Amino acid sequence: MENKNTVEFIQEKAAVMRRDVIEMGYVAGGRGAHFGPALSSIEIVASLFFKVMNHDPKEPTMPERDRFVQSKGHACLSYYSALIESGYIDKELMSTFKGDESFLSGHPSRNMEHGIEISSGSLGNGFAIACGMAKAAKIKNEDHYVYCLVGDGECNEGIIWEAAMNGAKNKLDNLVAIVDRNGVQLAGKTSDIMDVDLVALWKAVGWEVEVVEDGNDLLLVIEALEKMKNSKSGKPHMIIANTTKGKGISFMEGSLDWHARAMDKEQYDQAVSELENA
Repeated sequence: MENKNTVEFIQEKAAVMRRDVIEMGYVAGGRGAHFGPALSSIEIVASLFFKVMNHDPKEPTMPERDRFVQSKGHACLSYYSALIESGYIDKELMSTFKGDESFLSGHPSRNMEHGIEISSGSLGNGFAIACGMAKAAKIKNEDHYVYCLVGDGECNEGIIWEAAMNGAKNKLDNLVAIVDRNGVQLAGKTSDIMDVDLVALWKAVGWEVEVVEDGNDLLLVIEALEKMKNSKSGKPHMIIANTTKGKGISFMEGSLDWHARAMDKEQYDQAVSELENA
């Protein structure tokens, strides 16, 4: 059981991160933003940055740091919000999201000074890179973990399974991947587009699998991450976290319409009001 104060601290961070997502997405104006997948993954990313991972914003390239790879790069707002709230990115830069010449682009672009490990957005590619990073750490006898956030729709990509098999072959037990299983992807429900048994598939390719029934419950997410980090199975680790698309905003929750779109002033005001009164 996690210390209550620790969980409360991360809950506070997650609440601020959710507000950051709304602020950055709104400032993008007509360029829009991927609100739904960012909001569904807030608790996962907050747990990593404020509890589980070894990292230091004052020394972003320290060799022993744990690496975070956001393979589902379109959900970058959850990543940016964690980097902002942990001190890698000045909060004043939130207003530059998707702006001309801003490094806060619509998909992460590698920027080690600000804690962005890799460029991602081409689905499946980030996960393959994470497997490579974990393998490199093994070769060099480095003592750190690689954490990778993957989308459930992203699991339709063939490169995911090529990399997953390679990860199992190389016994990458320093790799923890998390599927943000929010049930909705760009073109519809994941169950309608490619109805597969993710648990069975990940087990079949040789990964240790843990299911989190509510991936927006911080305590459950932290417990799963700590369990996988401390596991002695000798296998790469997969957490399948069942989350809610657009979590925290009533008109976004479970909605395909809010996978990616622009937000108007009325919607912004309602979202802010709901977060303030949560």
